[in-house]
Amino acid sequence: MRLSLGKKAIRVLGLAESFRKGYSQDAVLAGVVMRSDFIVDGVVLGRCRVGGMDVTDSILEMYRKLNRDDISALMINGCIISWFNVVDLNKLYRETNLPSICLTYYPSTGLREYFMKYFPEDWSERVRIYEENGPRTEVVNKNGFKIYLRVVGVDVEAALNLVNKYTLFGRVPEPLRLARLIAHAILEERLQPQTIDS
Repeated sequence: MRLSLGKKAIRVLGLAESFRKGYSQDAVLAGVVMRSDFIVDGVVLGRCRVGGMDVTDSILEMYRKLNRDDISALMINGCIISWFNVVDLNKLYRETNLPSICLTYYPSTGLREYFMKYFPEDWSERVRIYEENGPRTEVVNKNGFKIYLRVVGVDVEAALNLVNKYTLFGRVPEPLRLARLIAHAILEERLQPQTIDS
């Protein structure tokens, strides 16, 4: 699928999470709809199970809650989030018909052994989804930082162009940076001890 990068107000839905293992069974998901001129014109929240298998369905629910047809791509802060909850990029693409781009920022030596160690009952399904997402491609963004992309529904060159369009500084594109800040703030608020005013 071709992305119309020349259009000033192209929009992406950037998705990120925040969780603290041992404190809550659920992770907070946040989605930010951002135009390529960095105007934010949508925010959506969701949740997924820490260590679960539900993050893909949660992302789809968030997308549907927005109920809009002007989003051009999904941008996700990692394919393995909330402690090995695996994002299924192929399912996202099938269900939304939007290019799905997963970003990570550091090299990885592989996760199969961790899936097997921590999830003996369903490790093979997690590995299947993970591997069907395709290989990570190492690229260099416009700021000179190495990042790693997995893409479905678009080629790596177009995905990198989109990532660069939304990156002001460093490695992290603005929709993901903002989504991560929102998710973290909500999680911290939820973890605060509740007090009752007298």
